[in-house]
Amino acid sequence: MRTGRRAAHRSGRRAAHRSGRRGGRSNRAGSCAGARVAGSRGRSGRRISSFNGSAGQAPPVCQIVGYKNSGKTTLICALLPYLSAHGCKVGVIKHDAHDFEADREHTDTWRHRQAGAAAVAITSPHRTALIEERRSTLTGLLAAMAPYDYVLVEGFKAAGYPKVVLLRTEQDLPLLEAPNAAAAAVWPGNDRLAAAVRKTNLRLFSIDDTAAIAEWLWQQRFYFQNFNI
Repeated sequence: MRTGRRAAHRSGRRAAHRSGRRGGRSNRAGSCAGARVAGSRGRSGRRISSFNGSAGQAPPVCQIVGYKNSGKTTLICALLPYLSAHGCKVGVIKHDAHDFEADREHTDTWRHRQAGAAAVAITSPHRTALIEERRSTLTGLLAAMAPYDYVLVEGFKAAGYPKVVLLRTEQDLPLLEAPNAAAAAVWPGNDRLAAAVRKTNLRLFSIDDTAAIAEWLWQQRFYFQNFNI
């Protein structure tokens, strides 16, 4: 009897997941605040039931990856207004291969850290910051982004989330093999880059066509959400 119930439960979850993905693809015109998608439970057991940043929901994730000076930050900054126009609260995560300093010297939080604080948090009526003296994983950072509607990730080439890879020179072509690469944004002036992308199943964009890339990200939001459960 228990085996039968477990089998029926698994079958029901698979049917709900398929139904949710079909429903998500058909509702591409709505805003983040109004769209709904029926989904399955993630690894943590939380139900992915809506697309409005509510508790218990994981946002869709897309990585923007490329080598140095390929335009990652510039592209993300150009995409943000388009996604925000859909009513999305967008979070951004950036990977830095070197050390960085986000605090200002001689501020109170800087002094706390200099005195030995392992973590410092500061908040105001309009802004909150948390600085920790430790490395964070992408999974952990995404968990902190759960309240947001969409997350763009700059870097983390080896991670398994959907990616837009940026191609500026032919030396960048190995990025076409990056895990879950879904699209390529190509710098103009090199037809061989576009020709190489056309030999793959990846969506091809010009890196200057920000509106088209943003619209594609919006259309793919429910599919991308499936990678963050």
